[in-house]
Amino acid sequence: MGILKYTQYLYLIIAAAFIYDGVTKLNSHTENAWLSFIIAGVSVFMFFFRRKYAKKFDDHYKKQ
Repeated sequence: MGILKYTQYLYLIIAAAFIYDGVTKLNSHTENAWLSFIIAGVSVFMFFFRRKYAKKFDDHYKKQ
């Protein structure tokens, strides 16, 4: 169960990579960068979503 606490931070790493990708695409003017920013936004959302439910899951087992 310990590894699930750290996988949520993988979403932040993915978001940072896609933000970097989007910025480089904006500067090159060759490709559409909006898809990269959308994926980065979803990754940030998933970070907070997983974080909330991981805490809720831990609190549930502490009560038992």
